[in-house]
Amino acid sequence: MSHAPRKRFGQNFLRDEGIIEAIARAIAPDQAQHLVEIGPGEGAITQSLIASGCRFDAIELDRDLRTRLLASFSTYDNFTLHSADALKFDFASLQQGEQALRVIGNLPYNISTPLLFKLLDYGALIADMHFMLQLEVVERLAAEPGNKNWGRLGVMAQFQCEVEQLFEVPPESFFPPPKVQSAVIRLTPRQTPRWAQVDRESLAKVVSQAFSQRRKTLRNNFKNSLTDAQFETVGIDPQARAETLTIDHFVALASISRS
Repeated sequence: MSHAPRKRFGQNFLRDEGIIEAIARAIAPDQAQHLVEIGPGEGAITQSLIASGCRFDAIELDRDLRTRLLASFSTYDNFTLHSADALKFDFASLQQGEQALRVIGNLPYNISTPLLFKLLDYGALIADMHFMLQLEVVERLAAEPGNKNWGRLGVMAQFQCEVEQLFEVPPESFFPPPKVQSAVIRLTPRQTPRWAQVDRESLAKVVSQAFSQRRKTLRNNFKNSLTDAQFETVGIDPQARAETLTIDHFVALASISRS
């Protein structure tokens, strides 16, 4: 008996065997690794990866799907199912010793951005992340300065991770077909910080303020905290807009905003 997708959980199940195989090739786990799948759904991606023998933890909120997943995978000694909301889950509880986690998932569109920010908090524990996301979110993650998609999500993700857009996935690959295009992305947390002179919290405050009103200049968005002279000391035009700044620029702003 098939599972009726639930709109409140943002469920769109991947059914395209070619896309499932492409995801499996991109992840290519081996027996020594530890995978964590968020929202395995019907287990299509799970099935393509678990035979590698890797340690496999799955996090699923839907009670009916948990029953199906246990029926399918409980015979695998390397499989553990967690009944939990990924937005509230402590990913550090899964780590054993120094082994890093490899996180994967076909993320529901309605929670993808807050979940990505949550996972960035665990960046030191994670080797890489492979996600199916709404194409719009992937484009924001992989955007470059000067692009209309360049914003808070891309800056903060790229501050901590190497970001690589892998391939697009059409709506007909899912049941039910979503009304949007999807894409698969790889995020690889930097083991050595590229911008060690500033911490993530300080950067996040500056980036949020810079993009608080995208159409306004930096001078307007920082009018109560930074002067034109301060902008000029780090080589930034106060009349520029946030979407033109590089991560180096944001790091410089974070440095002067703390001084």
